[in-house]
Amino acid sequence: MVEHHQVRVYRSDENLPRTGQLAWKIAEVAADPVGVDEDVTDMVINRIIDNASVAVASLNRAPIIAARAQAGSHPVSANGRGAAVFGIDEKSSPEWAAWANGVAVRELDYHDTFLAADYSHPGDNIPAILAVAQHTGTSGADLLRGIATGYEIQVDLVKAICLHKHKIDHVAHLGPSAAAGIGTLLGLDVETIFQAVGQALHTTTATRQSRKSEISTWKAHAPAFAGKMAIEAVDRAMRGQTSPTPIYEGEDGVIAWMLDGPDARYEVPLPAAGEAKRAILDTYTKEHSAEYQAQAWIDLARRLHGSHPEVTDPEQVSSIRIHTSHHTHYVIGSGANDPQKYDPTASRETLDHSIPYIFTVALQDGAWHHVDSYTPERAGRPDTVELWRKVTTVEDAEWTRRYHSLDISEKAFGGRVEITLNDGTVVTDEIAVADAHPLGARPFAREQYIAKLRTLAAGVVDDAEVERFLDVVQRLPQLAPGELDQLNLTAAAGVLTAEAPKGLF
Repeated sequence: MVEHHQVRVYRSDENLPRTGQLAWKIAEVAADPVGVDEDVTDMVINRIIDNASVAVASLNRAPIIAARAQAGSHPVSANGRGAAVFGIDEKSSPEWAAWANGVAVRELDYHDTFLAADYSHPGDNIPAILAVAQHTGTSGADLLRGIATGYEIQVDLVKAICLHKHKIDHVAHLGPSAAAGIGTLLGLDVETIFQAVGQALHTTTATRQSRKSEISTWKAHAPAFAGKMAIEAVDRAMRGQTSPTPIYEGEDGVIAWMLDGPDARYEVPLPAAGEAKRAILDTYTKEHSAEYQAQAWIDLARRLHGSHPEVTDPEQVSSIRIHTSHHTHYVIGSGANDPQKYDPTASRETLDHSIPYIFTVALQDGAWHHVDSYTPERAGRPDTVELWRKVTTVEDAEWTRRYHSLDISEKAFGGRVEITLNDGTVVTDEIAVADAHPLGARPFAREQYIAKLRTLAAGVVDDAEVERFLDVVQRLPQLAPGELDQLNLTAAAGVLTAEAPKGLF
């Protein structure tokens, strides 16, 4: 059973009690000692595999090299075992391991997603929760419960509270969810989790400029920062330190001044006491390394590449118009009014958020690759640039409605494309969800998650190391306290050769 909590702004003289605050309700869910359902357990394992896949694929990218170097400058802290860092044998203090691993997971924009009132990558919870689990020597069963909570809280917040329309970055939902997940992992009481959730939210609200115009390397760092802040918030709360209260509902709080304002009303769904946390099953991963709204469009472009090869030739195409949802049009489409989305010299992070670019390359190549599709040479190919600049997007009310639908069977992230040729012929096609989506043509299951890891780890991690990791992670519920250190992948000899950049530490 789900309970819907009414959330609004309160004047200071209304004195909203803690027990009525959203942060307290989140803490109650986190402290509820419910078990983890078998299908949820299977999906948690899938997502740990998924995170490892995309992390190892990014180990030699500059943001990961820098973040790993920062973690390496912070040795294991007192009162714990430390936490593992992807790619290396050395451990670090848990908040810095979470930082390095969070950047590695997020860099390629290639792991799981959930989209509703707002956007999210719930797998960003895992690096922080796992780092604390390794540092404190907890069991596989404890980790499962913690991750299930992290997903539950993030998905429930994303269903109810829109951040992006106020240009607040979606990691503002990640700080509280990671703090709640860590609270579950450690078996903390409601009061402590409540304080940690408030501190985590307070320190992780930021604008969406990190996802606008020339998108920088901070896009990968933002969720890692939220995870790091969540760990530090839990540490402070465990030491008896308190947070701004009420953090959501206060007259100078997040809702009043950063979101819908003093008259705001939200209805946040949370599991009732004793109810299992199952929200991870509403989420979906990526087959392709690109922003989630691009997933279905890559699949449609691949299909058109085979069925209508003439649409790949700019000499034959007059225009390509993509009819899609409000989000796709205004965030990654031409509605964003970002010239960089049509710039062949733009950064990878920017091209990753350009549906005109992504659709064009997938249309011409009939494929998508996490490295090759973003190279400067690929982006700058003259026939690609010519075709790319003929692609525009437009919001379609029906696709926007389906995007926001609460009915999973009709919720859609695609749209319809109209390609007009110079001879007047119009080629049309449409797609609702990506092929890898649970309702798509080829839904991802354990077999696909494992294949993704083996593909992305090739040439980076020895085969034997991959198989060792897969054996361990698939025994997650049985792992004893202290065995979670094995949930790491070490790069093959000679792979990590780049010199780490120098900083303060």
